[in-house]
Amino acid sequence: MMDEAQQVADFRARHGLSGLIDVHTHFMPSNVMDKVWSYFDSAGPLVGRAWPITYRHAEEERVERLRGFRVRRFTAMLYPHKPAMAAWLNAWAVDFAARTPDCLHTATFYPEPDAAGYVAAALEHGARVFKSHIQVGDYDPNDPLLDPVWGLLEDAGVPIVIHCGSGPAPGTHTGPGPIAALLERFPRLALIVAHMGMPEYRQFLDLAEKYPRVHLDTTMAFTDFTQESMPFPEDELPRLQALGSKVLFGSDFPNIPYPYVHQLEAVERLGLGSEWVRAVCWDNAQVLFGAV
Repeated sequence: MMDEAQQVADFRARHGLSGLIDVHTHFMPSNVMDKVWSYFDSAGPLVGRAWPITYRHAEEERVERLRGFRVRRFTAMLYPHKPAMAAWLNAWAVDFAARTPDCLHTATFYPEPDAAGYVAAALEHGARVFKSHIQVGDYDPNDPLLDPVWGLLEDAGVPIVIHCGSGPAPGTHTGPGPIAALLERFPRLALIVAHMGMPEYRQFLDLAEKYPRVHLDTTMAFTDFTQESMPFPEDELPRLQALGSKVLFGSDFPNIPYPYVHQLEAVERLGLGSEWVRAVCWDNAQVLFGAV
């Protein structure tokens, strides 16, 4: 069997890519990552099916695996599921970013009274991307406690990768409605809708068309695993191609039930052309982050 790094290299060669930028990878404190993996192992209600972790390795090995794929910039998507957790995660992320210079310094938040304070501190420490997980956090993005946070992030222009679609299982506050309401109040937010907003693909495409700074990431979309239960509608491919400058490559590494290269091949097999693939896998993130 061909080495996976070589398979990724072959993909890059087919599309004239010297490297990749992955806006949706997970690094977090080891005890938290262990709990995340345990949840996936149990096929908990937010997962809903068997979900083997392909890259269940130590942190250093996971970093080196991405570097072996020539991922030039990646993220440390981390997120709280309860109060009094986000500030601690952000402190860990400062250290991780300092010792991992190819990681885009990532931070997070939760609706709580001190959220604006620690988000401001994260920005001062150089955070370049934030993670909001509406499903796991089980919070309303329009919670008044978050209004000052959204204001800070809108003014700073820092992107937020936000898991707000109702896949793989719906949450109390998931779906396009809460995000549409949020964007009516904060229209300049640089939101990156995770997982293409699955399964509400059409509605999140609408929001990406309407708001200049709303983007979508490819994380788990178009793969065999997702197409079985939440297929992307083929009649939306022309619109997806037209929105090519607002689509960013994301993988969900290491928490994926298939090899990394499959996400790349899933993007490729949409048949939207090498120019579109290059934009998704490199150019768009480069513009948004000034990443490399």
